[in-house]
Amino acid sequence: MKILLLGKNGQVGWELQRSLAPLGEVLALDRHSTEHCGDLSQPERLAKTVLAWQPQVIVNAAAHTAVDKAESEPELARCLNATAPAALAQAAAQTGALLVHYSTDYVFNGQGESPWQEDDATGPLSVYGQTKREGEQAIVVSGCAHLIFRTSWVYAARGGNFAKTMLRLAAERERLTVIDDQFGAPTGADLIADVTAHAIRASLQQPALGGLYHLVAGGETTWHGYASHVIAQARLLQPGLALKVSDIAPVPTSAFPTPAQRPLNSRLNTHKLQQAFGLTLPPWQQGVDRMLTEVL
Repeated sequence: MKILLLGKNGQVGWELQRSLAPLGEVLALDRHSTEHCGDLSQPERLAKTVLAWQPQVIVNAAAHTAVDKAESEPELARCLNATAPAALAQAAAQTGALLVHYSTDYVFNGQGESPWQEDDATGPLSVYGQTKREGEQAIVVSGCAHLIFRTSWVYAARGGNFAKTMLRLAAERERLTVIDDQFGAPTGADLIADVTAHAIRASLQQPALGGLYHLVAGGETTWHGYASHVIAQARLLQPGLALKVSDIAPVPTSAFPTPAQRPLNSRLNTHKLQQAFGLTLPPWQQGVDRMLTEVL
């Protein structure tokens, strides 16, 4: 089986190179790839790559994810998050390929306290959320076989992440202020990649499993709860770690104004995914603890 992977060097893309390898031949591209086009800013050339290489599966792990920057460059965000996925979907429909795509909790308006379900009404608050929703819609309209995974609060041991930032600040400052009115589940790129590989295999055997799913780790927390857990766990793992911090103060979102509005409720209900694919999604703390063991 031939698998085309886009966004190979992103957090999820890097883990997908590992998880997809046992399924078949993986052609992993990024926007700098030369022999084949992996650049989402060139949708027509992307489609030509699909038509030329004829993969059975296309996994799009690339996107415009700079949420605040998207507010000032909506055309580029729309190209990467909507126009390019539409071109991939049309090429997938033409060749009979399965398209796997990642979306976000930002398609919702963040109201309420209940975890969002797949069929709940969307209402994005930002350009990023709007363009990601447009990408979802374009894939569905194309009629191609697809798996769309909405996820949130993604992290990985590789590259920068919230936990590493908190540890750096905790070594520099005695007091941290962290938002405590946004709720979600920190979700490891490795978990996303492993679930993706499992779902691809299952849905190729049972095409009726295709569709839209929510994919996040189990449980919920706030950014404040996440930071508190990271620092407490770091002290457990490395008792000699030089952390100055003694106070982690909770503050509202309004304390940190940003160009793009963030949803307060990023909880995602994963019951549909777990039932369809026979999975158990582990508590968020498990993945975070494992990541900390790697980076410390």
